[in-house]
Amino acid sequence: MSNRERIDVRFKRKHLLGLEELKAEEISLILDTAENFKEVSERAIKKVPALRGITVANLFYEPSTRTKLSFELAEKRLSADSVSFSKSTSSVKKGESLRDTAENIEAMKVDIVVMRHGSSGAHKFLTEFLDASVVNAGDGQHEHPTQALLDMLTLKQRWGSFEGKKVTIIGDIKHSRVARSNIWGLTKMGVEVTLCGPPTMMPVDAHRMGEGGVRVEYDLRKAVAEADAVNILRIQLERQESKLFPSRREYLGMFGITEEVLRNAPGECIVMHPGPMNRGVEISQEVADGERAVILPQVTNGVAVRMAVLFLIAGGKSSEAEIN
Repeated sequence: MSNRERIDVRFKRKHLLGLEELKAEEISLILDTAENFKEVSERAIKKVPALRGITVANLFYEPSTRTKLSFELAEKRLSADSVSFSKSTSSVKKGESLRDTAENIEAMKVDIVVMRHGSSGAHKFLTEFLDASVVNAGDGQHEHPTQALLDMLTLKQRWGSFEGKKVTIIGDIKHSRVARSNIWGLTKMGVEVTLCGPPTMMPVDAHRMGEGGVRVEYDLRKAVAEADAVNILRIQLERQESKLFPSRREYLGMFGITEEVLRNAPGECIVMHPGPMNRGVEISQEVADGERAVILPQVTNGVAVRMAVLFLIAGGKSSEAEIN
């Protein structure tokens, strides 16, 4: 299927709950649409009328900077009407349930609900009684699909194709929804994925994750030896029930990405991080600000990816004519 043919296909799903449920062709459609939308953010007037008349509600039950701002910018640039919900200033503080909150918001005739929630499966729960479309902006330790999609868009822009590429994901795999979405997305596109991190932060069935399985390596230098890209995960202390490593200093020495570690990687290997970064823990200052890092382009691509997801979920067709 040619690129032109693919971008004239509509996205047929009502919700985006995770990448596990998507086919490779659907992932490609979102990435192609995002590439078209990225041009909008480079215009003098960063706005198109693609979602005029559509109302989006942003429900963030967990703190967020990049994801929340990125969705809000995407909605504004698509000319959608949007409202934002914050747990700390809502009726949730008075004991209101997730279902009651969402149903009250939908009663205001909202078309799309974008939600981040600390409970895995909360988005699936919402789809059982809401007519609105639901977009997962992160649920517990399950998935964070738009983060993986923006990571994949960044890789696609650098490589051109996923064929024959190798990505190493490093860090707290066990607690990371970003890792799970990346694993599903990358393996569906044919990328060879290696997981690396402390044994205490590795799921017991890690090698079975994704489409066709992944490789698990506990030696950091071996893990990066053939990598075309390394994606570094934040240590999620807030999701850990007990301390899973002796100290931050020791973590940096064993699994932190430094210039010395990258000397074991191919010269073209790039460095990614979904943020927020713990500098001096999972990534050194020099690497975070170095030439290999594509961390800020990831943030830029986040707006384009979220524009694409909202547009396609609302029933849009990914063609340049409609985007323009």
